[in-house]
Parts: sequence; C-alpha cells; structure tokens
Amino acid sequence: MELTRHKTVPSVVEMKSESKEPLHAYTAMPSHMLTIMGARRHPAINSPLGNSKDSISIFTSTGFRNLTNEVYRQYVDAAKPDVVIPLADMTYAEGTDSPNSKRRTKPASSKRQLRMVERTEAWIAEFFGRGNSADEVQSKAAHVFAPLLPLTYPAQWDYITELEEDFAKKLSGLAVYDVDILPDLANHGALISLPRLSLDSNTNNPQEILRQIQLGVDIFSIPFLNTISDAGVALSFTFPPPPPEVSSSSSNEGEGNNIRPLGIDMWAPEHEVAVKPLVEGCTCYTCTKHHRAYLHHLLSAREMLGWTLLQIHNCQVLTEFFAGIRASLSNTDAESATTFDRQCDDFARIYDSELPAGTGARPRARGYHFKSRGNDPKMNSPAWEKYGKDDETESDPALAGEIAGLAVTGAAAEGSETPLVPDPDADATDLDKKGFAEIAK
Repeated sequence: MELTRHKTVPSVVEMKSESKEPLHAYTAMPSHMLTIMGARRHPAINSPLGNSKDSISIFTSTGFRNLTNEVYRQYVDAAKPDVVIPLADMTYAEGTDSPNSKRRTKPASSKRQLRMVERTEAWIAEFFGRGNSADEVQSKAAHVFAPLLPLTYPAQWDYITELEEDFAKKLSGLAVYDVDILPDLANHGALISLPRLSLDSNTNNPQEILRQIQLGVDIFSIPFLNTISDAGVALSFTFPPPPPEVSSSSSNEGEGNNIRPLGIDMWAPEHEVAVKPLVEGCTCYTCTKHHRAYLHHLLSAREMLGWTLLQIHNCQVLTEFFAGIRASLSNTDAESATTFDRQCDDFARIYDSELPAGTGARPRARGYHFKSRGNDPKMNSPAWEKYGKDDETESDPALAGEIAGLAVTGAAAEGSETPLVPDPDADATDLDKKGFAEIAK
C-alpha cells in the first residue's frame, strides 16, 4: 500500500502479525483489550498550525503535519483498530500540566463554529463514502464512533441530524468532546442507544467521571491517570464510598478533618520508613509485593520503577472504581438509579474535590510531553550549563554549536538554549566545579 501524502510511513502501518490485528501487535496489547484510533490526543494538543478544508494539523514523532481524510483512512485500514473516530475540525485552548487543571476549548466565533460543523459533516461523509452500503463500510472499520463537536447543541444541530438520518446504521457509537450536549440527544432517537465515549477535556477527577456517567457516558479516556502517577501520588478512593462514620474515624494522612483525600503523596517524609502497602486492602502487585518506604526511596532516587509501580497501583484503583460503578448500576430493581445517585452524592461529600498535586519531581519529560507554541519554556531543565563566561561564543549559540561539532537548529540557533563547549585545557577538578558528572543529592 502506498501512503503518498507523508514522506515516511509510520511503522505501525507496516506491522505484520498472524495472531493479532496490527495495532494490537504494535502496542503489545492483548486481544481482549479495546484499541481506539483517533487523530486527536486526549487531552488535546494546541497546534500552532491551523486546519484546512481538506486536512487537520496533528502532532507526530516528527513534528506537526497535516493529515488528510484519505491518508487517515488508509492508516485505519492498515492498523485495524477496534474503534475508529473519523476526523473532526476542532481547535483547542493552550493546556496546562496540572492534574487538576481544566482544559476547555477556546470560544470560537460563530463563523468559525459554522466552518467546524460544515467540515466535519463533509469529512464523515467522505470517510464512509456516500453510496456505499453499510456492509461495505463495516468490513473496513468494524466500529466507527462519530465525533460530537465541543459546541452547543444548536450550533451542531444540522450535523447531529445528518448523523441520525444518514449514518446511524453505520455507527457503533459516539465520541463526545463535551458531555453537556448528551441530554439533547433525546431529540434524536436513532442515536440514543449508541455507546458514548467521553473525550471531554474536563475529565480530571473521579467526581467528574461520576457526573458524566449520570449524563449517559459509557466509555472513558482518563488522562489524569498518567498525570497523577507522574506526580508521585497513589490513588486511594473507592466506589461505593465508605460510610461517613468510617471516614471520620480513619486516618486521613494528616488532614485532620472528615474529608478523605483522593490519593496519597508518596513523596511525603512520613513514608520513609513506612513498611505497609500504599493502600490497606489493595490487591494490586505494588501493594502486595512492596511497601511505601520502597516507593518513597525509588521516587527520591528518580528511578522509573517507582513511577511504574505507582501506575500499576493507580490502574488497579480505577479498575475497582469502575467495577463498583457497574455493580451499582446492574441492580434490576426500580431503586437502582436512585441508589447510584445517592452513592455519587456520598462520594462527593466524603472525598476531596481535587486530586493531590504531589510535592516531588516528575519523571523526565517523555515524547508526548512538549510545548507546542513558540517561545514556551522547556519541560526539562538543561542538563548542562555553558562552560566559561568569556568565550567568544557567549553571544553566538549557533557558533558554539559548530565549535562543539553539534548541528544547531530551531530554538538553539535562536539563543534559547546553549550547547556544551568545555575548555580543551580543563582538568577533572575544573569539570567537577562546573557540574559535570555531578551526583544528584
């Protein structure tokens, strides 16, 4: 297959596997786990490039580039995900890295909103191919979740109506970017029974998850899971929540009030010699094989194993959280909805409304941690400082890079970072004074 619009072919497209679908094999995910393919990350990325009538701007391993509907469909056919989300024309506000931050879309002008709707309508029609039978479409992409834009219901009424009238039989679900529109779907009978995947930018704590379930969300993408693990916090909430009297009498990790924290900061000094699991009663690998003192040591030593063990624990907490929700909703009696609503109210009353921020350092930024706008500060602090103050390269970073044998481009060439240029006559003592091979304390 020839992917003509890109200079390089992504490796996932060339992945071959006889036992698994290509995307499952590429990500090493077991077959029973759901894979979702979409052009927009969650949380979303604010691209410095705009969308056009034929393509959207996406962030890739080689920077920002345009993606057309045609090429995206080729990727879908090659990767064979379980769920695919067609392209949608959306813009986003600049995000933050706090686990408690609210990432909402920029208010768009009425003209821009109209263009968003018109382009998305055209792209989803092109994605399916007007005139194709439902069987032909289903054979190429078994489960298509149509995107619902982060706009008000009146602004995208025409688009939703078109989904109902022309594509409802071809859809397996809806990808919702603003869940507050869900009550209005009651006006579109053919779409009511479709599963809803939440890609809402405000999904930043368990209380918000419960609110969205009450609105009718079925599937979640939860970005705060990675963020909270990177912050060195072990989640500690449960659903249904514990009785209020238990909450009052139990330890609140030093809070001194009746509100239970949603997580435990593993950087805190009191964990240095705490030989007990992260959360009492947790059955995850981390809590059954290790203790708080070991986690605290790993984080203090900046060992990636520490954040990995935290992620294992936090995934278990969320798994049990959703299991509790399903059990609450599975009651067949007439009181089940009332019971779930009451448990949601109890959860909001018993637990803190925000996730702990974490008091330690995050792991060194990885490939998807980046700043997309010009002149933004770097996620990682410089590993080295410039050696010497009187060097002729002081005012010319690009020249310094040439002297050091480095290819300097982008921010470095503009002077926002300085390459390493040591004095060729320096000895070990001089290098040690400048921080070379400095031992972290």
